[in-house]
Amino acid sequence: MILEDAVEDFLSYCTFEKGLTDKTRISYQYDLKTYCQFLINKGIKDVQMIKDTDIKEFLKARNIEESTTIAHNLTVIKNFHIYLLKENLVDTDVSEFIERPKLKKALPKTLSVEEIERLLDINLLTPFDYRNKAMLELMYGCGLRVSELINLENNDLDMINCLIRITGKGNKDRIIPIGEYSIYYLKEYLKVREKLLKRKVCNKLFLNNHGQGISRQGFFKILKEILLKKNLNSDVSPHTLRHSFATHLINRGADLRSIQEMLGHTDISTTKIYTRVSDEKVLQDYEKFHLRSKKNKE
Repeated sequence: MILEDAVEDFLSYCTFEKGLTDKTRISYQYDLKTYCQFLINKGIKDVQMIKDTDIKEFLKARNIEESTTIAHNLTVIKNFHIYLLKENLVDTDVSEFIERPKLKKALPKTLSVEEIERLLDINLLTPFDYRNKAMLELMYGCGLRVSELINLENNDLDMINCLIRITGKGNKDRIIPIGEYSIYYLKEYLKVREKLLKRKVCNKLFLNNHGQGISRQGFFKILKEILLKKNLNSDVSPHTLRHSFATHLINRGADLRSIQEMLGHTDISTTKIYTRVSDEKVLQDYEKFHLRSKKNKE
């Protein structure tokens, strides 16, 4: 089959059968167009002519780019070749034994305990203040993703048993405990929540100024405004609160498995990165504060 036709068929398959978003499809299209052009320049115009050495040459030619970009390229290429084999357009998957580059994971950014205290120190005057306080206390107190926070509904709360039901990635539910601070400020918020409803009906727990569920963008804007007001780093994202939650638990001796459950991580290796954050902080503190961490040069 002609290479360019196979790429178009694969992209259609991704869109209509795999249900890829427009953004992901555009990303796939760009990567495959680059890959396709490389092969055509080599005189390869049919999918059956592609060899594993061609893929390796392509990746080597792109080695000037970040390893994350190369890894993404290879993922798309592998998916393409799996599709070709599945559709019997080729006899073998020539990408099968090509290893992905090892990625160096950047350590997640966190706030210190003192910075969290400053962030959560909100003067409660308006219903919006009560809402913001409850949102931030809950997000940090339970280590929630922003999508999990904004999708919470009233019936997800069990105030009697201090539990909350979270619908995470892949629509997987988990039940996690809520701390006393979060419970207290949730109760205070619920007393004024009706003022935000504006005679509308909405099951979302946290509401915007139109009486509807708050959006991801809306939460991000609120967080930015509070960070600026508190003279905290404005580059902090909603996910930073989740990272801070996990790191502070690690620092206080919490069990890694418990943190994994609360965060909703499928693989504990994802949770283990927070031990690296903790270890790095210990090293930084040692080098900064210990009198004999470095020998003075004479």
